Amino acid sequence: MSTKLNDSISEKVAAIKEGRNVYQVGRVTRMRNYIIEVSGLEEAGYFERVTVADKAEGYVSRIGKYTVTIELVKVNGPIHVGDEVIATGKPFGAWFSPDSIGKVVDMFAEDKLTGLMFKDRQPIPAVAPPIPIIDRTQVNRPLYTGLASIDLMYPIGRGQRQLILGDKKTGKTQIALDAIANQKGQGVICLYVALGKTKKAVKEIYAELMSRGVMDYTIVLAAFQDDGAPALYMTPQVGASIANIYMRQGSDVLMVLDDLTLHANIYREISLLVGKVPGRDAYPPDIFFVHASLLEQGCQHKDGGSITILPIAETRGGDITDYITTNIISITDGQIVLSAKEFEKGQKPAINFGLSVSRLGGQVQDKSLKQIGADIRRELLSYLERREVFELANIDEMSVEMRTQIIRGREILKRMNQYKFTPLAPDDMPPRFADLVGA
Repeated sequence: MSTKLNDSISEKVAAIKEGRNVYQVGRVTRMRNYIIEVSGLEEAGYFERVTVADKAEGYVSRIGKYTVTIELVKVNGPIHVGDEVIATGKPFGAWFSPDSIGKVVDMFAEDKLTGLMFKDRQPIPAVAPPIPIIDRTQVNRPLYTGLASIDLMYPIGRGQRQLILGDKKTGKTQIALDAIANQKGQGVICLYVALGKTKKAVKEIYAELMSRGVMDYTIVLAAFQDDGAPALYMTPQVGASIANIYMRQGSDVLMVLDDLTLHANIYREISLLVGKVPGRDAYPPDIFFVHASLLEQGCQHKDGGSITILPIAETRGGDITDYITTNIISITDGQIVLSAKEFEKGQKPAINFGLSVSRLGGQVQDKSLKQIGADIRRELLSYLERREVFELANIDEMSVEMRTQIIRGREILKRMNQYKFTPLAPDDMPPRFADLVGA
């Protein structure tokens, strides 16, 4: 018998003698949707994994004087008052399989298209540990989206967190999918986290990515519309944990979070049910911490890997000053703002060039793109400012200089137009606009 096996047996025997093999057992005393209160778990710890009569599993989210509150992440059957609840003595965790690449999966490593569990799945932390500042280095490598309007004017670096926001149906998800599709052959692992979407919508995205060979390096991590709120809330955290695994192996990872506005609303719903004190707009006071701790996973690691995060947020009526949006803007390294007005005019992507910004800018651009990008941005913003005033004016009555600037600006905007999955290589961007700069 091997030494390792002897040690294992000795450890089990010691656990039996000390009573460490006996888990606490409690009973359900109250139910509110996916929230249950349990008595009898006096020694349960925060975020400890519990099971409910083989019908469900979840984690302890609040510890009271006589009861603990448990959020159910996975439910397999009806739960009743009096059901047995077993504390496991372990923190709540997720599951992951390396075979998830090319699949639509959930946080338990289940293939959502076939309903089967991966055989080689392994436990991972549901919440990735923070990455120390000392382990982070400068973000200076570009991550190209293939969209000239972004790569030239609002570039994204590997390890950056760039917010995409706009009203419903303005092309937010499509920008993220274009960015994922453009990583083909670039050695980047892509992770698309879909929250609260219908199964049909996720299948359509999967089919579109599959048809273009994008799923060869992409994982779709999904929590569907009909999944419980705790599962929807935890899925982005699990996505960050998966991204962390690949980053520490030296890989570059692109993670899309679609979307954080819904994530905030889900967290608000859960918090109100468990009795947290509501703050502004009824959101719990720690909503900023929740998103900050999630987005802080984005970085360039000293060992060579990186996590680039593209969170998506939804606005109403073009208002980017609402509570959740301003919170996320303050956490990220820039934002790409989409305009419903420009979308209706046929501009694709429908970027509001005046409100969009990248706080890293030329730091993550090649020299050729940096120079022409600065010139194009200056020309385009000057045109857009004048267009607001002279949009209805007769161009023939303008001065020659004004007419030239208007015509040049229109042409720049026209050449910025790109329909979905029509990427441009970095070397093709400068020639596309060279004749419009300094003309």
